[in-house]
Amino acid sequence: MDGISVNRWRRYGKDRLYVEGPDGLKLGYWDLLDETAHPTDPADAVLASTLVSAVDAWRTEHLVPAVVASAGQTDSQPEPEPQPEPQDVEPPVAAPTIDRPWVDLATNRPGAQARERADAAFVAAPVRSTLARMLGVHTDERAWRIGADGEEKVAAQLARLARKDPRWRALHAVPVGSRGSDIDHVVVGPGGVFTVNAKHHPGATVWVGGDTVMIDGARVPYVRNARHEARRAARLLSEATGLEVPVVGVIAVVRAGDVVVKAQPADVTLLPRMQLGRWLARHGEVLAPEACEAVFEAARRSTTWR
Repeated sequence: MDGISVNRWRRYGKDRLYVEGPDGLKLGYWDLLDETAHPTDPADAVLASTLVSAVDAWRTEHLVPAVVASAGQTDSQPEPEPQPEPQDVEPPVAAPTIDRPWVDLATNRPGAQARERADAAFVAAPVRSTLARMLGVHTDERAWRIGADGEEKVAAQLARLARKDPRWRALHAVPVGSRGSDIDHVVVGPGGVFTVNAKHHPGATVWVGGDTVMIDGARVPYVRNARHEARRAARLLSEATGLEVPVVGVIAVVRAGDVVVKAQPADVTLLPRMQLGRWLARHGEVLAPEACEAVFEAARRSTTWR
């Protein structure tokens, strides 16, 4: 990768890859012993992705598979040399198995990506953004800021559910693909797997009739997007676990003045944020504990969503 340097450091029983960007900018390090990423700023999704890609490229170039060292192993303990094969036998040569490095998404803060974009928009035009806030003008900065607030409020409901029943776990601001998209919340628990899209509309009237959702009389594509998000998550999680993982799309409306549901969509549910925890808990025990654990372990790995 242009401008990116990766340096291996092995001392005192540790084995790490330190990654630097152009001009010596430190991106963080990868621990080769426990296979974890340590970006200098865990909240910076772009930095973490660059760190992982650099380590991935380094491993491929050096043909270094992921290996967990035994306790106490240091550089002073040389690895045993392989025994030579008999001269009259030509064993098949297999390519080494290389585990792709990954970032633990369980450390992501809710609304992190939206907040980052709001901050960037404000820095780009601080005077205009301040005036727009004072006058109540809708701008990109406001949209991202309000969106981040909504994601944080939905995350608080999910945290409340997890305190009541620790079998429920959630990931936030899950980056998907390579175009900057993310899923607000991925929820895994005994009741199944859900993608939750937070929609923050303070004081607005929300009307739902099947696939049609209207905010203050204006139609929005929330059901289509939630359906696509859930199907994409189901495909990726199924591929990562080898299980059939159904995923239900949810639209959680935050601080709306009124929510009128004439008819729910066939495979997506829209509800006020305050009802989310109770709605999830009512699903009972659909997912076995072993499957629940396998799905969450796959979901927390950044490589699952690429």
